[in-house]
Amino acid sequence: MNRRNFLKSTSSSVVGLGAGVSAGPKAWATQEKESSRAAQSPPAAFVKPKDYRKEPFQRLVILGESTVEGGPWLHAREDRYADVLVRLINSVQEKPLEYINKGIGNNAISPRSPGYGQSAKPSALERYQQDVIEHRPDLFVLAYGLNDMRAGMSLDQFREDMATIIRDVKKACDPVTVLTTVYYMTGYRSWPPINKGSIELTLQYNDCIRSLAAEFDCILADVWSAEGGADWLIDYDGVHAHKVGNLVIGNKVFEAIAQHCSGLTNYVFEQERGSGWTQGTTKKRAEAGDPFTKTW
Repeated sequence: MNRRNFLKSTSSSVVGLGAGVSAGPKAWATQEKESSRAAQSPPAAFVKPKDYRKEPFQRLVILGESTVEGGPWLHAREDRYADVLVRLINSVQEKPLEYINKGIGNNAISPRSPGYGQSAKPSALERYQQDVIEHRPDLFVLAYGLNDMRAGMSLDQFREDMATIIRDVKKACDPVTVLTTVYYMTGYRSWPPINKGSIELTLQYNDCIRSLAAEFDCILADVWSAEGGADWLIDYDGVHAHKVGNLVIGNKVFEAIAQHCSGLTNYVFEQERGSGWTQGTTKKRAEAGDPFTKTW
């Protein structure tokens, strides 16, 4: 797949609304014509994001694989993207949230994954009741697909297992649920027997995850598009994002949550309410007939 088509396939989706199916490879000439037509087309209708939570978060559980757990490709545990996400959230909330990292390296979604035999146990499907539901989070990040894609797991089975976890967690404690797309990697052939993956299969998995986000009304954090196919964001091992890559991923997850949870801004608005800047600008806006109005 050439880089132009690769980047085209990473286009972002409407979060929680299910749009954004990746385009397949096309001739460059066709792409140029389509781009020209798009430039002349009227803009799409503006749609404001759904607000999933109007209050600050109290407890985050993130369930995932080695990129969530961290490992020797990072110099410090604080370099993990989940930790980056927590620091960003805590920087804008009056009170820090409780952070529960439930990543397990070399983990599979379920015993049906072809990589399960060589994986670290238990799988996500075998542990989500204890590792997620028992903690009753109000923010839940589910980050699976990389190892199952690399093992060549059936998309239908992967979707069924992910759906079971999402459905049961929502029913039990109804947290704001965030799904991450599969991360970018470079060493697809390096680690048998989980060496069945490819960019093309990753794109299929990511479309599957987008459809799950739409079906179950989850926030989609498109970390694949954030990485943008940049090989230099990946560690020497070809699988894991290094420190800079984790910063990119963590910021993307925070971005997705901030766009859909106004509660993250409560403390910021409270701090700024009495400032001279706020007093002056709101007065000017009112005089111009364009007063500040809380719309969320």
